[in-house]
Amino acid sequence: MDSVKAKKHLGQHFLADANIARKIVEALRLPDGVQEVLEIGPGMGVLTGTLLQHAEYRTSVVEIDRESVAYLGKHFPALEGRIHSQDFLKMNLATLYPGQPISIIGNFPYNISSQIYFQILAHRQQVRESVGMIQKEVADRLAEGPGSKTYGILSVLLQAFYTIEYLFTVPPHVFNPPPKVQSAVIRLTRNATEKLDCDEVLFFKVVKQAFSTRRKTLRNALKPFGMPAEATTDPIFDKRAEQLSVADFVGLTQLVERERQA
Repeated sequence: MDSVKAKKHLGQHFLADANIARKIVEALRLPDGVQEVLEIGPGMGVLTGTLLQHAEYRTSVVEIDRESVAYLGKHFPALEGRIHSQDFLKMNLATLYPGQPISIIGNFPYNISSQIYFQILAHRQQVRESVGMIQKEVADRLAEGPGSKTYGILSVLLQAFYTIEYLFTVPPHVFNPPPKVQSAVIRLTRNATEKLDCDEVLFFKVVKQAFSTRRKTLRNALKPFGMPAEATTDPIFDKRAEQLSVADFVGLTQLVERERQA
């Protein structure tokens, strides 16, 4: 097997530029003594080949496309035993890398890029870094700060635990087939926040509910939490979700928590 056909239903757009691949791999910083790197969706291995040139870490790949798995097995014998033929969204990284910090890298399938970041969040104690190529529109949103129309749920949740850097833009012509959109590479690096100063499960719920009706003030958006009017007199309830920083959302969650305990 000498090639793999890109499959639309898997959101595949194979990178075909070795120079861009090198730039993406060089963006890895391996914080906290990371020695394990997991590539998501290697396709035909343009990134993989560059990763395997680095002896300072051990590269594994996860690929759901069986055709790609067969291709990788044939063309990259160094990956033997490290090709995980499964869905990254269903992986338990704690089982795969018990007690080990990891970095995640990849040309992420565009149709599941947001879900990949939710999976990274779920394993935030292990995933110390992520270098991902995604749609530029999504990259802009994740790196955006409060006050922007594109700032949203994932922006807040990721920024609570990661420093996000927009690294560079990638044009469509370096892919096969070329996507209809611009792409971008962003790096997430785990910040010093091991635990938020509030109930983290409630924090996630508050953020999601606040943005579910983003045009409403928080007083109205958070009505499903059943807070009485006298509990929403703080000026923060006059604001909209997009105006709040991560710290503001932590404070808001504390207010909701306090009311629930009253």
